[in-house]
Amino acid sequence: MIIKKFTAKTEAEATAEARKELGPNVVIMNVRSVKQKGIFYFLKAPLVEITVALEEEGEPGAVRRRVVTPEPPALSDPVREAVSQVSSLVNADLEKEKKQEEEHHESVIEEKLDSLQSLLEKQISTPPVNPEPEQPKPASKPAAEDESEVTDVDAELLKFMKLLYNTMIDNEVNEKIANAIIEETRKSAKPGMPFDYALAATYQKMILKFGTPQAISPATRGPKVVFFIGPTGVGKTTTIAKIASKFSVDQGKKVALLTADTYRIAAAEQLRTYANILEVPFRIIYAVEEVEQALEDFAAYDYVLVDTAGHSHQNETQRDQMNGFIHSVDGLAEKETFLVLSATTKYRDLISIADTYSAMTDYKLIFTKLDETTTLGNLLNLKLHTGTTISYVTNGQNVPDDIAPFNPQKTVKLLLGGK
Repeated sequence: MIIKKFTAKTEAEATAEARKELGPNVVIMNVRSVKQKGIFYFLKAPLVEITVALEEEGEPGAVRRRVVTPEPPALSDPVREAVSQVSSLVNADLEKEKKQEEEHHESVIEEKLDSLQSLLEKQISTPPVNPEPEQPKPASKPAAEDESEVTDVDAELLKFMKLLYNTMIDNEVNEKIANAIIEETRKSAKPGMPFDYALAATYQKMILKFGTPQAISPATRGPKVVFFIGPTGVGKTTTIAKIASKFSVDQGKKVALLTADTYRIAAAEQLRTYANILEVPFRIIYAVEEVEQALEDFAAYDYVLVDTAGHSHQNETQRDQMNGFIHSVDGLAEKETFLVLSATTKYRDLISIADTYSAMTDYKLIFTKLDETTTLGNLLNLKLHTGTTISYVTNGQNVPDDIAPFNPQKTVKLLLGGK
């Protein structure tokens, strides 16, 4: 007797492979689901393994089984239509069940994220030296005879982790980053861990990757000079107006506005209008030498906010001019530089822009137009690519309301499917 195992995606495919190799008389002895091997095995669908037997001719008592597949009887049109309707109803029910299962898992994530956010925020704000979450001790149970077999609980946990992975991918988190996060969680998991552990561990790891946001800080002496750089159309001028309003109106600080954008008259006039509304001084800077004079004139101020020309990051002449303005205050005043980027820009372009400006100076990040996109994965992608800080985000055109310090907890909740 020949006994052999065959593995395929479905039982039908495995059976077909067995009959192709051994003939139509094989007898199926056992059918079971097995996990795939290799890295990220838990993200792959399980396979079906069948065990088949075949009695060889000449063996005592050997019986050759002849499989006869009867031809289906011809169906009349009314019967065929009825069968088609029943088939459609069955398929509809299956799709409905699948959708309900997905919605159930998503609601579980949403519910657990709501409870976890308030629970973990205090811990995340002061992360421990070892950011790895403490691993709960699994309940005692008999050791499995075959360690390669996955229990029903473990299978459900892996299914839940795959759902987290797919949710991150849907939110355009880079595939390598999503894989790394889920793999970190998987390595720290133990058999029998509940869903809450996987979700809490993933949530915490992502928040720690974002780090602590840093807002604009005052200078220890004299004015703090803040440069805003970035490509055209990302909303630099409006962002400056929002920040100036927060400082001037909400905090009572003395603020001056400068613009080095002499390419677009409309941009200078827009900033002048905001300056008039806020009743703060405004000046256009045409040459690097004028920056030093402006610092002398505004020496008693708290903040000097500088708008720069938006241009293609591939234009070398404009990059050199920008570089000159940014470094014109070195040794004269404390400065910070913010790269302003739109959350709607595709990831490859964001990488190119960020790398270009990294060659000029250190910077922190401001993301605009969060209200114009449904996916925020690029915030995590670029944060990890640049290694710098995300300080502010904007979500509209209203001055000064539509700006806020970056909130890692809220962003991670959205990236994991929360609302």
